[in-house]
Amino acid sequence: MKTIYFITGSQDLYGEEVLTRVASDSKEIVAFLQNKLKDTIKLKYVAPAINSEAIIDVCQRASVDSNCVGVIAWMRTFSPAKMWIKGLQRLTKPLLHLHTQYNEKIPYDAIDMDYMNINQSAHGDREFGFILKRLNIAHDIVVGYYKHKQTIEAIARFCRVAKAIDYSRSLKVAMFGSNMREVAVTDGDRVESQIKYGWEVNYYGIGDLVELVSQVTDKEVSDKMAEYAQKYDIATDNVEAVKEQARYEVALRKFLSATGANAFCDTFQDLRGLNQLPGLAVQNLMGDGIGFAAEGDYKTAALSAVFMKMSEGVKGSTGFMEDYTYDLSEGQEVVLGSHMLEVSPSFAATKPKIEVHPLGIGGKSDPARLVFDGVTGNGLQVSMLDEGCDFRLVSAQIELVKQPKPMPRLPVARVMWKIKPNFKSGVKAWLESGAGHHSVVTTALTEEDVALFAKLTSTSLTLIG
Repeated sequence: MKTIYFITGSQDLYGEEVLTRVASDSKEIVAFLQNKLKDTIKLKYVAPAINSEAIIDVCQRASVDSNCVGVIAWMRTFSPAKMWIKGLQRLTKPLLHLHTQYNEKIPYDAIDMDYMNINQSAHGDREFGFILKRLNIAHDIVVGYYKHKQTIEAIARFCRVAKAIDYSRSLKVAMFGSNMREVAVTDGDRVESQIKYGWEVNYYGIGDLVELVSQVTDKEVSDKMAEYAQKYDIATDNVEAVKEQARYEVALRKFLSATGANAFCDTFQDLRGLNQLPGLAVQNLMGDGIGFAAEGDYKTAALSAVFMKMSEGVKGSTGFMEDYTYDLSEGQEVVLGSHMLEVSPSFAATKPKIEVHPLGIGGKSDPARLVFDGVTGNGLQVSMLDEGCDFRLVSAQIELVKQPKPMPRLPVARVMWKIKPNFKSGVKAWLESGAGHHSVVTTALTEEDVALFAKLTSTSLTLIG
């Protein structure tokens, strides 16, 4: 399990007795929070930082610890901020400034100057907040008593986002082919993506996958078909088409394992050597947390992988989506989101069916795909765009709804949603922001999650809703 360092700030002005108390209280807080966060993160207690040398040491240790994804800092007493400058300049992991205190309430009848000297987080944290602002360090701030539910939930959010950022920094994305010809919004600066987010985005010819497909054994196909039968309803007589997708998935998993990639994209314009556009194969991979986007859209593929990592352990669905068409009934406007084939089964309201139908694009054989109606509930639609000088995230509040009527002639997975605060203003804001037709839709993450990711990665963010 990934680790977050818990650093308590103090100083050597108060003597050994006070510092012993600071250490004891800090251990108690870490133990309490660890119990609450045991399924999310491992907290590592660090001896109180009382001088510049100790702070430099712990910040450097955290920065080079490959298992460490972040740091929580809390000032138990006053801790002069100049001591923190050199250490904070060396820190490369996400930082949470926890503004809490050991005691929940003031002991009105007993409070004296000894109590004031040790219980001055309100004092020390303001000094710490100043130096973070002066150094322009992106960080999160959680305010509240550490035992309160809202405080614990906010700390848990930081931990999930910090883990996702750590994952992002080592993420590899494979592009089969390049960006769809003539399309602008899905393109992007792959070098800048690696500089800013850590994404290693590399091109591979579709022939690399075709070669692996040719090597898939009958036993591997049989095992994959058994998995499909257990997870989905096979609603087609064209078993050979389903087996073809099984070969693609087996080959894709081998390719991803060999390259270390956890996200990929393809394009229907570059399928030479494949009989079908990968559909069912891609959907099943997305269901296991592999990032994907179509038509060479590496940004959305990477973002979906990062957001799926961020939502681990949280109830809900997350994955690649595309705006397709509208129902513009006045006052009841709704978006139909889908794609040619590739929608994650995490969005399925009921057990998905495997069906085989013509695709009508790409000039290939009829592909097998999962067909289902989507889940309902509040969610977000998030798009990443490359503005040339910077990246921007656009996050819109949506409500996923049940489709009003059956769609018997549309054999693809589909999700429908209403845009908040209303259709006209929501869509207008989306268009004005420059957000694209590809996005990540999630019912697991909140606007606060996305905003924190944007803040800690210094990414511009537009919120709609």
